[in-house]
Amino acid sequence: MAVKEKLVKIVGSKNVSDNPKELEKYSKDYSICSPRTPNYVARPQTAEEILKIVQLANETSTPLIPSSSGVHLTGGAIPNLGGIMVDLSKMNKVLYIDEHNRKARIQPGVTWSQLQTALAKKGYMPLFPLGAHPQKSVLTSHLERERILIPRFEFDEPLLTTEVVWPRGEIFRTGAAAAGIGEDTGSVARGAFPHGPGLDWWRMFQGAQGTFGILTWANIKIEILPEVNKAFFMPFDDAGDAIELMYRIGRKVIGYELLLLNRIDLAALLSDGTTKDIEDLKGMLAPWTLILVCSGAPVLPKERIEYEEETLREIANELSLSNVQTSIAGLPGVERRIVDILRSAWPKDKTYWKWAYKGVSQDLFFLTTMEKAPMFVDAVTNIAAQFDYPMADVGCYIQPIESGRACHCEFNFFYDPANDSEVAKIKALYAEAARVALGLGAFYSRPYGMLADLVYPRATGYTMMLKKTKNVIDPNNIMNPGRLCF
Repeated sequence: MAVKEKLVKIVGSKNVSDNPKELEKYSKDYSICSPRTPNYVARPQTAEEILKIVQLANETSTPLIPSSSGVHLTGGAIPNLGGIMVDLSKMNKVLYIDEHNRKARIQPGVTWSQLQTALAKKGYMPLFPLGAHPQKSVLTSHLERERILIPRFEFDEPLLTTEVVWPRGEIFRTGAAAAGIGEDTGSVARGAFPHGPGLDWWRMFQGAQGTFGILTWANIKIEILPEVNKAFFMPFDDAGDAIELMYRIGRKVIGYELLLLNRIDLAALLSDGTTKDIEDLKGMLAPWTLILVCSGAPVLPKERIEYEEETLREIANELSLSNVQTSIAGLPGVERRIVDILRSAWPKDKTYWKWAYKGVSQDLFFLTTMEKAPMFVDAVTNIAAQFDYPMADVGCYIQPIESGRACHCEFNFFYDPANDSEVAKIKALYAEAARVALGLGAFYSRPYGMLADLVYPRATGYTMMLKKTKNVIDPNNIMNPGRLCF
C-alpha cells in the first residue's frame, strides 16, 4: 500500500493531499530560504492520528515536517528532503483557561488572534512578542523562543508543560502534566510546574524546528489584562544613551512592556500600513525611542501607576534626563495606541507591520548584553552601507530580558521579494551581517537557515551532544531532517 493510501486510512481522504498546487504553498515562507516541496500534506486532528503518522514514517523512512502556523518567517518548516508535511492547523482548540495558575492549555493550531479573543473574555491576555502575526501559531512562537515584551524573569519562559509524540512512536507528557499529576486529576498543579525528574524535557523542543517531536498541546503562561495603563516615551539620538536607563528600570522592576525601537521600526508599527505613511512618520520620530508601559494591578491600579511613574522620574533625574514624555509630538492619542499595539495580535485587515515598507523583511536576531547592543548597531548598519542598503532603512529592536540580564537584539532588512536583485543583495547582506555579529559575540539561540552553518561548526561539543540525543530519540532521523546539524 502506498504512503498516500496509508495516510488516508489514518486521517481521511479530505485531510491528505499530493496536489502540486497545494504542496507548493508549503514549499516556501517569508524568509530568504530556498523553496523545497513536500511529497504529501496530512492534517491530523488528534494525538493518536499523529502517533500513527509517526509510526508510518518510521516504517517507510519518510521524513516528517511539523507545521502549525498559517505563516512562517524563518524557514524552519520548509522540507529539506521532501516527505510528509504534518499540518497541525486543524488542532486549534483553547482547551482550558486556568485563572488560578494564570495559564492556558492550547493546541498547536491556536493563533495569536484566536488566543487573544478567548482570554479577553475572562480578563486575561497572552504574553505577546512584538507585533505578533495574527495567523501565527502561539505554540510555534514559544517554541521558536520569540521574545516576550515584558522583561520580568517570571514571564521570560512562557512555555510550561507539554504533550509530545516522540519520533520513536510514543506519547509523552512533561513536568506536572505527566501521569499521576496530569490534566485530568483535579490537582491544583494541572500542568503548571514545568520541571520533571532529571530533565526539563520541554526545553528540548525549543529552537529544534520540529526535529525532536510533535507537540499536541501545551500549557502556557498568561497574565491579567490591566484596565489602567500609562505609556512613557523617551527619545534618544543614540541607542547607547538609553542603555543605563533600561538597566535601572529593570533593577527597579517597574512597568510591564519595556523596549527600544529605532525610528523605522516604530514608524512601521504606528503607520496605516503604507510606505508613504511610514516615510512621513520617520520624519517625525526621534532616531530611537524607549517605550515603557506602566499598568495597574487589580488592587489600587492608579496608586501603582503613580508609584511607578514617580520611580521612573527619579531614575531620569539621576541620569539628568529631562525627556520623559507621555506622548509623541504630532501624534495625538499615540499613548493609547501603543498599548493596544503591544497587547494585541496584528490586525487581520491591515498589512503586517514588517511587510508594509517594502513587501517583506529578513530578520537577524540574537542575544547579547545591553551595553554591547550599540556596538552591534554600528557594525550592522556599516555593513548595510557596504552593500548599498540605506542605513536609515535598517530596522532595529532591542528588548531587555529578565530585568536587563541580557537582551534580544534584532535587525530588520526590508526588501521587495519580487525584485531579484534586491533578494540577492539581502541574502549577501544578511550572511555578512550574521558572520560579523557572530565574531563580535552574538549568541544565536535560534540558529535557523544559514545561521546553522555558521554556529554549529564553532560548537563541536554541543553539536556532538545534539547528534547523540537525536540518535536516541529519533534513530531513523524522520523528524525534519537537515534542519539542525544533522
